[in-house]
Amino acid sequence: MNMKKTLTFLLCVISPISMAIDIGANVPQCNLSGLSNNTPHTLSKIGKVVYVDFWASWCAPCAKSMPFLNELHEQFNSKGLEIVGIDVDDEKTDGLTFLEKVPVVFPTVTNPDGQCAAAFGVQTMPSSYLIDRKGKLRYIELGFFSENKNDIRQKVEKLLAE
Repeated sequence: MNMKKTLTFLLCVISPISMAIDIGANVPQCNLSGLSNNTPHTLSKIGKVVYVDFWASWCAPCAKSMPFLNELHEQFNSKGLEIVGIDVDDEKTDGLTFLEKVPVVFPTVTNPDGQCAAAFGVQTMPSSYLIDRKGKLRYIELGFFSENKNDIRQKVEKLLAE
């Protein structure tokens, strides 16, 4: 295991309680860049509802969640939902290869220093965070379970209606 992966693992497993973002907190500022083009990206989208999804190429449930996230994007993007997928792979090429097999229609970014996953207190893959139009965390979804799709969709609709 390389140093970055070890550090990210330790931050996520040992200290999620002390570093985890709480419901109602402002979204953390993260050093993000486009996975395919290195364009700087921010999670602060005041006026939009943002669904932040941490994923990795080695995560089987992530591959299952991506088609659902594509559906959410298609259904709600024009109503103010922005989905941002954050790849936590050590190697950018791993994430890009994954997306060739499991294409997405929403922005995907990387966090080269791993700070973003630590700030959110990511504990499992995928981990998703739903942020309201004011930039406050409202819901957390750990893992991906098909039976939760309707619940997630209802939470998105509720925030879009506010």
